[in-house]
Amino acid sequence: MQMNRVVKSLIAAVGVAATYSVAQAADITGAGATFPYPIYAKWAEAYKKSTGNGLNYQSIGSGGGIKQIKAKTVDFGASDMPLKAEELDAEGLTQFPAVIGGVVPVVNVDGIAPGQLKMTGEVLAGIFGGKITKWNAAEIASINPGVKLPAEEITVVHRSDGSGTTFLWTDYLSKVSAEFKSSVGASTAVKWPVGLGGKGNEGVAANVQRIKNSIGYVEYAYVKRNKMTYTQMKNLDGQFVSPDDENFKAAAANADWAKAPGMYLVLTNQPGKATWPVTGASFILMHKSQAEAEKGKEVLKFFDWAFKNGGQMAADLEYVPMPAPVVKLIEDSWKAKIKDASGKALW
Repeated sequence: MQMNRVVKSLIAAVGVAATYSVAQAADITGAGATFPYPIYAKWAEAYKKSTGNGLNYQSIGSGGGIKQIKAKTVDFGASDMPLKAEELDAEGLTQFPAVIGGVVPVVNVDGIAPGQLKMTGEVLAGIFGGKITKWNAAEIASINPGVKLPAEEITVVHRSDGSGTTFLWTDYLSKVSAEFKSSVGASTAVKWPVGLGGKGNEGVAANVQRIKNSIGYVEYAYVKRNKMTYTQMKNLDGQFVSPDDENFKAAAANADWAKAPGMYLVLTNQPGKATWPVTGASFILMHKSQAEAEKGKEVLKFFDWAFKNGGQMAADLEYVPMPAPVVKLIEDSWKAKIKDASGKALW
């Protein structure tokens, strides 16, 4: 798996690996989404320098994170697909958003520069649904006048693992295309009609970089780190926009977390002229009853520290930190919901 040198150095620094390292007593373990991995690694590095306590995080995909927290093999799970209130209640879980980012189409086509190619949701649904198969297809050419498009087959790259990034991508495509919704649908794992898989955002990024005339979807931090060729996208207001943290903020501007049961919000295809259409929050999953109270308390301390000290680090990686009023809602929910075995609040 090819990974950016900077991300490799973060892995080395904080002990984030495919398997758990030996953790000290105060260290915490988490697993799940690859979407927020770059910022969790950055936060973990800074937190260890500040407190001496470590985070060992497995970047295995949202599906794996959900399974591991349900099995109680980690201190927290991470998923870009929020769980609905009924499932949270059934599993004794609570969730909260940690950071917001954007999912971005990336291409590898000779002569195409970053941000040069325009895409609509309908065209992307056609490509990922297997209906549009050539780069010079009329549907692509009509929205890209003057752009030289090759008469080559499109190679679609998608996730091979259970993925919250895939959930956000397919949720968006299902909202803009009834045909995609009926034939493929929205989930962390779907039956793709075309293409080849890559494990994690890292795997999709590596495949797109390697394969000429390919297209895939990755979280924007991977685009930045790997200097990938992204496309513009047409949003709900009919504007073509490029991905950046300001456009992700615009997508989240109308998010009403206080009225969302279980903080369940999906931020795809939101209104606003500046809005990036495939924006989403990444969520942390924890058990309401903490058998190991000190570990549970340390998870809350880590995210409290990240909310208070990690905003600029998030912005540097093109994520959107949670606004202060939302952080207060989150920490109020910790007080109300997360308790030790005797029923005493951990926060």
